[in-house]
Amino acid sequence: MEITSQHQDKYGPGESSQVIEQKIIEMKKIISSKYQNQEYYKKALSCIDLTSLNPEDNALLAERFCANVNSFKSQFPDLPNVAAICVYPALLDDVKKNLTAPDIRIAIVGAGFPSSQTFLSVKLAECKLLTSKGTDEIDIVISVGRFLGGDYQYVADEISLIKEAIGDVHLKVILETGKLSTSENIRTASFLAMEAGADFIKTSTGKESPAATPEAIYVMATAVKDYYSKTGRQVGIKPAGGIVTPDDAVLYLGIVSEILGHDWANSSLFRIGASRLANNLLSEILNKPVKHF
Repeated sequence: MEITSQHQDKYGPGESSQVIEQKIIEMKKIISSKYQNQEYYKKALSCIDLTSLNPEDNALLAERFCANVNSFKSQFPDLPNVAAICVYPALLDDVKKNLTAPDIRIAIVGAGFPSSQTFLSVKLAECKLLTSKGTDEIDIVISVGRFLGGDYQYVADEISLIKEAIGDVHLKVILETGKLSTSENIRTASFLAMEAGADFIKTSTGKESPAATPEAIYVMATAVKDYYSKTGRQVGIKPAGGIVTPDDAVLYLGIVSEILGHDWANSSLFRIGASRLANNLLSEILNKPVKHF
């Protein structure tokens, strides 16, 4: 039996695109009245993976990121800090050397990010090295080409081997939903990743368009809900790519909260991958322009 059929038998079929679009419209009305407020802007801030993934990134960028995160509580004692710093592998040592703020996690992209077009042995070696150097989390991309070619077992086995290699380090699996195109593909990829051991499923690298969309997060959240109901294992969700405004942030937080409940509305099960968003949320919360991060 094909994996897609197995998933339908185990978790039930997903909703049609038309149903999803209508539910998103209804949810947006709820979210605009219920979530667009100070409480949820602060909660969204606490769930940010402060991210820079550019070819020009260097040790100075890592030092600046860390300095901004380290000084946050002294400047804004009544606000929650971000959840994590997310950068390329080459900057892991620089982040570890400079990060002193408590409870801030280090997330590193790995396994041939962002294309995932390298040898499995290279992916495993990179992820093992990141683990040995002390990263808290690793964000990897599924082999999108293999997935679209129907080689679902390869995709699942690869994730499983990477998770086995990194042990207790949190594994965030990027589906690159903009390339998967259909809600059925996104749902199937979500189950493949979760069954293979993903601790989080994530929309996008931010390198492809479209990146995060409400429709993709809706499909992923319903897959997480169906998976949880069958297994009892909670898997986190991370929208990433193109999330800039406070209302964008609470839209994704609201969709996840409405589908999965408020147990998911915290940084242990919900993250937002972003760069500009943190300052925009700060400005909204404080009601004045702020450029801290």
